[in-house]
Amino acid sequence: QVQLVESGGGLVQPGGSLRLSCAASGMPPGNIVTMGWYRQAPEKQREMVATFSIGRRINYGDSVQARFTISKNPAGSAVYLQMNSLKPEDTAVYYCNVVSRSGSQYWGQGTQVIVSS
Repeated sequence: QVQLVESGGGLVQPGGSLRLSCAASGMPPGNIVTMGWYRQAPEKQREMVATFSIGRRINYGDSVQARFTISKNPAGSAVYLQMNSLKPEDTAVYYCNVVSRSGSQYWGQGTQVIVSS
């Protein structure tokens, strides 16, 4: 059974930083095609924040370029999101996502990020 467990969300002031973590279990890292982060703000569609794709290609959403950095552990079983210069519009539930070679998609339970003064 594939499990994705996120942590690191919370309340932060504008301009602050947070680091999110996602630990994946139940899937061999070699079976992962993409791994990364999405977010969903109230009354908005879920959007891609940052992802690793096979071949170590990295994609960032336009709104987080140059502020957020995605990374992963050497084993490929955990992914992190360093978020700097946070803005109120970054407020959302952040979800870890994994897609396998078979096309199956898995989501974590989400971690809330609130950017507010």
